[in-house]
Amino acid sequence: MHPWLENIVNLCRKRKNDNINMALFDQDPHASSIDLKRHCYGQFSSAFVQANEAMEDHSQVEVASRKALFLGVYDGHAGFEASVFITQHLFDHLLRAVRANENKITEPTLRDAVSATEAGFLEYVEKNYRQKNNLGKVGSCCLAGIIWKKTLHVANLGDSRAVIGTMVNNKIQAEQLTRDHNCKDEAIRKELMSEHPDDTTIVMYEREVWRVKGIITVSRSIGDTYLKRPEFSLDESFPKFEEVPEPFIRGVLSAEPEMRSRDLTENDKFLIFASDGLWDFLSNEQAVEIVQNNSRNICGIAKRLVSTVLAQAAANRNSTYNTMKNANLGRGDGNRRYFHDDISVIVVFLDKKSILRMPLHNLSYKSSSARPTTSAFAESGLTMHGLQRLQKTIKNRFQASSSQEGESSQTQDPEGESSQTQSLLGQSSRAAKEKIYE
Repeated sequence: MHPWLENIVNLCRKRKNDNINMALFDQDPHASSIDLKRHCYGQFSSAFVQANEAMEDHSQVEVASRKALFLGVYDGHAGFEASVFITQHLFDHLLRAVRANENKITEPTLRDAVSATEAGFLEYVEKNYRQKNNLGKVGSCCLAGIIWKKTLHVANLGDSRAVIGTMVNNKIQAEQLTRDHNCKDEAIRKELMSEHPDDTTIVMYEREVWRVKGIITVSRSIGDTYLKRPEFSLDESFPKFEEVPEPFIRGVLSAEPEMRSRDLTENDKFLIFASDGLWDFLSNEQAVEIVQNNSRNICGIAKRLVSTVLAQAAANRNSTYNTMKNANLGRGDGNRRYFHDDISVIVVFLDKKSILRMPLHNLSYKSSSARPTTSAFAESGLTMHGLQRLQKTIKNRFQASSSQEGESSQTQDPEGESSQTQSLLGQSSRAAKEKIYE
């Protein structure tokens, strides 16, 4: 069956044994989604649900008109300021790093962008923490990925997670692309103790979970200034249970992103980027099976993943999603945070299935915005890089040919280029644009 016909049929078909009521998600006042959209390697969708009084999760997808796709999930904690800051600055830092690298996207350019974002946020905190109480303890996990010319680069800080669904022997398999920087993992605890051999309190079991200094569960993040800059550690404005057991002379959290690069093949079918609010309820294998086994309709599979988690979260508390969706935001028995955390999910298909073959535009989709806006990809030079290179090649070849003849009989234009060169460049421009929009 042709992909576009399959999509239409799937809209009208309900899978057997499918008990997820997607209508409840649409009725949930704290849930939203971005329906199935195109990108240059296929399609994507995303979904989000709020549980905290202020939404601490933020995410974005930046669609380029050709060869590139950026996606990020930022799971904030102790406030929303850090995750919002990352949404506003990380992608711009990446594009600046790319320009400095001759319009090439590499693993180091993504790493540099994350480091620049961390430095910018710490500077923001140092300038404003006295006016904004608790700003020094606000932080965020950061999961960012970019696909460039069929290579995926991923940077990760914290316990959001990237998983890829790939075909192995004609069966879909889940492969985790990132490592959870969470103290519940014994390997992370050993890593912290190895990095701080002189600190016997670097990892402590507090409030029924392992935490760095008995305070925070993640070992890497953007922000959390009071655990990276010692002068913040004894600030009296922090709640008593978050005071460190004893003074420390150097930071105890890291802002060094863990990197992963992978060349994508035709066996790689889709990516799932999600905050830990999803992974608290689903294993990698369960999430991949849901994406693989359910129809891809215009509402997007991300909404189905979140709906599955919300139904399970309610059941775990002997309730129903229909009841839970009306709960007040925030912590406390019966409130929304009692059932689950903020959740953000992006699902990216990599198979180029699409109903229509139309030109792509540089668009930015953010969880905080109802409508897409023009992506900074449009001003980056990346999407027109091939055209510029083609123009330069033709111009150089023509000039070399003219030089061999010893003289040019062409009429010169006011800028010094021949009318024949201008004609060739115009033809190359049209040819390149046609190639871009294939």
